[in-house]
Amino acid sequence: MRFLIVCLLLALSGAACQPPAAIDLGGSAMTFKLSSPAFADGTTMPVDFSCEGQDKSPELRWSEAPANTRSFALIMDDPDAPGGTFTHWVLFDIPPSISQLAEDDQSTGISGQNGFGRNGYGGPCPPPGGAHRYFFKLYALDIASLKLKTGAARSEVEAAVKGHAIGQAQWMGRFEH
Repeated sequence: MRFLIVCLLLALSGAACQPPAAIDLGGSAMTFKLSSPAFADGTTMPVDFSCEGQDKSPELRWSEAPANTRSFALIMDDPDAPGGTFTHWVLFDIPPSISQLAEDDQSTGISGQNGFGRNGYGGPCPPPGGAHRYFFKLYALDIASLKLKTGAARSEVEAAVKGHAIGQAQWMGRFEH
């Protein structure tokens, strides 16, 4: 709630407001590119990727990751959820040879537990009353495996990523009922 109030005050003053980074990467991590052919950055996500549609994950593509990347980890969340940031997708141990996730890909990497209590992707499902933002954050890591099991909590993944993220890419979509 405090974050939303601060964002509102910043918006009124003309400043930009972004959600806090999930993982502090320090100053040495580089930025690389993440995109989706399903929707442009900052635009509305198609209904198929939501709980109102087929609840399938969108295709994601990335490029220009650090050369020494040994794996990737992905977190998708909604910082506008009424109870605070809600986790929609946790995926880790994505091989470094991979540069995209196909639509509804359920075989790449290891799925962590989302905020719905399920492993894998859980699409946007906001309450009525305005658009929510959904951030896809992809981390390039200097280790081949986080050594976590299927169903790992977001907090476990974030703790394992800490100190190993050498790059980050981000894409954002919006959705409302």
